[in-house]
Amino acid sequence: MESIPIEHGLILAGILFTLGLVGVLTRRNIVFVLMSLEIMLNASGLAFIVASARWEHAEGQVMFLMILTLAAAEVAVGLGLIIQVYRRFQTVDINVLSEMKG
Repeated sequence: MESIPIEHGLILAGILFTLGLVGVLTRRNIVFVLMSLEIMLNASGLAFIVASARWEHAEGQVMFLMILTLAAAEVAVGLGLIIQVYRRFQTVDINVLSEMKG
């Protein structure tokens, strides 16, 4: 069974990470920012999986499991924050968070 070349997998991971980074930097909606962070985490996991398959080690797959655990924790905390911001300000716009001083 042939696998994809490591270059193609790493290019795909780089493109996904860049798309996620652009989403984090340009979006004003908290939900979209969290989705962009998830894309970035999945891109880094893809890079670990591709490298793991290339060098035939299991460490990349173990790191991917840790990344999935981190992503699940980030979603739980992020959704809790979104709910609290929405209850307080009736919006999920990031610019409103600048009012939360002190």
